[in-house]
Amino acid sequence: MAEIYYGVLFILSLILSTIYIFIWHKHLDITFTMVYTIITVTCLGYVMYAASRSLGEAVLAQKIVYIGGCFLQYFIMLSVFNLCEIKIRKWIVGLLFICCVILYGSVLSIGYRPLFYKDLSFEIVDGTSVLHRSYGPMHFFSYAMICMFCFVSIAAIFYSYFRKKQVSKMILLLLFLPDIISVLSYFVGHKITKSIDIIPVGFVFAEGIYLFIAHRVSLYDVNDTVIDSMIQRNTDGFISFDFKHRYLGSNDAAKKIFPDLSGIAIDTIIDDKEAIGKKFLHWMNSFEENEKNNKFMHVVKGGEEDEKIYNVTLAYLYGGQSKRGYVITLVDDTQNRKYIELLDNYNEDLMRQVDEKTKSLVEMHDNLILSLATMVESRDNSTGGHIKRTSVGVRILIEEIKKTGEMQLSDKFCRDIIKAAPMHDLGKIAVDDAILRKPGKFTDKEYEKMKKHAAEGARVIHEILKNTEDEEFKLLAENVAHYHHERWDGSGYPKGLKGEEIPLEARIMAIADVYDALVSKRVYKESMSFEQADAIIMEGMGSQFDASLKKYYISARPRLEEYYCGVL
Repeated sequence: MAEIYYGVLFILSLILSTIYIFIWHKHLDITFTMVYTIITVTCLGYVMYAASRSLGEAVLAQKIVYIGGCFLQYFIMLSVFNLCEIKIRKWIVGLLFICCVILYGSVLSIGYRPLFYKDLSFEIVDGTSVLHRSYGPMHFFSYAMICMFCFVSIAAIFYSYFRKKQVSKMILLLLFLPDIISVLSYFVGHKITKSIDIIPVGFVFAEGIYLFIAHRVSLYDVNDTVIDSMIQRNTDGFISFDFKHRYLGSNDAAKKIFPDLSGIAIDTIIDDKEAIGKKFLHWMNSFEENEKNNKFMHVVKGGEEDEKIYNVTLAYLYGGQSKRGYVITLVDDTQNRKYIELLDNYNEDLMRQVDEKTKSLVEMHDNLILSLATMVESRDNSTGGHIKRTSVGVRILIEEIKKTGEMQLSDKFCRDIIKAAPMHDLGKIAVDDAILRKPGKFTDKEYEKMKKHAAEGARVIHEILKNTEDEEFKLLAENVAHYHHERWDGSGYPKGLKGEEIPLEARIMAIADVYDALVSKRVYKESMSFEQADAIIMEGMGSQFDASLKKYYISARPRLEEYYCGVL
């Protein structure tokens, strides 16, 4: 009976841990992962104890069980402090961990020293394993540690509940449950029945609560999203609500535009009786009626020089692939509005300002694309700085080609290929992290999946640039991403293009891409010397690379080596 009981609990723990793995994302603190790991291992220890048939087996099972007893409450406490946004000094965290390690060291001495258990004996009663023991001094110390961790955690929860508006009260209430239940299970578990222990029940219940917390907590972590990180570098505001119109958070720029946001508690349902609530509800209700009604204007009154006009855009807030609420973006459009007002009387001056604004928007567009490319690159363990170096490599090759004038490349083509170079690996955004971040060479199957990034990159760029008026740049950028792994002899991917079937921009990109891969250190290889890399590039002329580009590569080689000497 006990084996079935503990086995069911272990299976439930595994299921909950598996669900946690599937919903895991970067917003979750490592303490969550430790809680799930420790509980699953502890439940396994209970299964081993129920199946034990000798004193040695029972003692070993108990040592596994007490991984939870020694460490679980410690990690629950850390998760509480992290979610309450209360910082603990590192030396305190380290000292408490050392105490847990010392405590578990006494557990490991069971059977050798009477620190944790003494007077051990074992018997099987009605098919159930029973370990008789009396407790040593360290066992009572474990109770003191558990009580201390629980008390500190509850104190942090109460403090945050009454003093911290920017911490979700729903999360705080949920945190209270696993803390209390897991502690109570330690002290009443043996009082209910002698044959089975209810401690793992409390642990599994705690896992279930943490699963809901993990699912919910990502909604509050506004500052860790990519969109917000871009907005924080500008003057754009960002505010989020769930579908019940509960306030989830906002960035500093939004709080400057709407100062009242600082006084709104997280999870507060926006009330249409308040002026700020009426405005937000009007925007969200209009969007709910028709998703095309997603653009509005907001004016912040002030003096003639201080008045600000913001373009307001509503969109869905996503958590993974699911719609979880609304995000309101506010973009300062004051200057554009002023330009329009001056159009009739100051046409010449306006055109100059419009040109400056256009240049600024183009730069912003380029910076956003570069930021996206950098974000994709940051997921890849092996290519740090790759996009920047290959972009410089392309620029050097283009400059050498233009010197001769033989290929008669237009200035726009040259600008466009340099501008498109950072986007050549955007398709890696669709590659699974397990493959992209693998610290070693790929298997054949993994390599086939990685190769899909070329076609995927062309698709992503097509979507990003589909509304651009510069069709020539869009096509060139798609070609760079799509075909930079094609080979002159037709043995490349993804299309197996041959010779001049490969667009010129992709042939140029291929040389810069491969050169960087050769001279840069990767997780699966050391960097090559310039001489070795040069030998490989030269050998590939006519097979991997366009032989007509050979002379330009040769003339560019000194500048490439000079550049890489400075960055590697």
